[in-house]
Amino acid sequence: MWCSRVSLRRLQRIAVAPLNASSPVISMQRASSTLPRVYVTRKIPPEGLRILSESGQVQYELWDSDDPVPRQELLRRVRGVDGLVCVLTEKIDGELLDAAGPNLRVLSTMSVGYDHLSLEELKKRGIRVGYTPDVLTDAVAELTVALLLTTSRRLIEATHEAKTGGWGTWRTMWLCGYELANSTVGILGLGRIGVAIAERLKPFKVQKFIYTDVAPRPELARTIQAEYVSMEELAKQSDFLAVCCALTPETQGICNRKLFSQMKNTAVFINTSRGGVVNQEDLYEALSSGQIAAAGLDVTTPEPLPTSHPLFTLKNCVILPHVASASYSTRNAMSALAANNLLTGLRGEPMPKELKL
Repeated sequence: MWCSRVSLRRLQRIAVAPLNASSPVISMQRASSTLPRVYVTRKIPPEGLRILSESGQVQYELWDSDDPVPRQELLRRVRGVDGLVCVLTEKIDGELLDAAGPNLRVLSTMSVGYDHLSLEELKKRGIRVGYTPDVLTDAVAELTVALLLTTSRRLIEATHEAKTGGWGTWRTMWLCGYELANSTVGILGLGRIGVAIAERLKPFKVQKFIYTDVAPRPELARTIQAEYVSMEELAKQSDFLAVCCALTPETQGICNRKLFSQMKNTAVFINTSRGGVVNQEDLYEALSSGQIAAAGLDVTTPEPLPTSHPLFTLKNCVILPHVASASYSTRNAMSALAANNLLTGLRGEPMPKELKL
């Protein structure tokens, strides 16, 4: 994959620290080790752990749980580390970097998004940052298409009716939805994922692809024959609007009352980027009033979204628990890339995927 396999004969003895319910920690220590210390904030998929273990380059400690490491525990565990592997639920800010201390020189996040990182703080301290774009493009594009079809064709509603006795005689307009043939699909933020979504939607006989971004992206747009339009035109023309932009100060809450008011009342809104780009109160109003037809969300604010949230009361809103990249191959590829970013960074070499600060 990203690094060659190391024979087991070359590995030094690995001792596993005992686990207990209050502190699910695994320490990968080597006898008389002077190797760089690394903290891994979550139980990442096995391929990444294999690469770290077989590298012979680091000693690492792992929070061996699917649940996030408690903040105070995290602040304690990062003291003196040379490297840090994290996921998107960990807030990497000045407080944490202060707790880690001056030894920390490489951070590797197992995510394509980096809104959980204080980039200015990292830049100020000269800490290199690796992330994991590209490897999750296909999985996210597939999930986006699945969510779009599920939402537009009202599959969750239909399944519920079939299970609960609502399925009676055949009715002419019952559970009718919206189809992709002859439609206009809008993409907010045309990057690799936006292009991959459009490529998958083409066989559905979509009539037109449009997009908006901070600036035209002619090379990417050419591959899917997409037209650059203003934000207003994107809202007005789209039968299906897919949000694929990164969360930045400029995109925070960009999908709001103004956008929804410009959309067709038959339009379907899909977000698989970050929850923060959507004003959820405005979205609820648009859905409940019939201003737009339906919405499908894989991301929300906060995550998890409380079950009492009003969006869960709407039949025309499908909400998934942030699973766009959740395929076995993709998650393993993400963890492998995160591990290799860390190892090459600690060696002072170019990372496979480095975020330039």
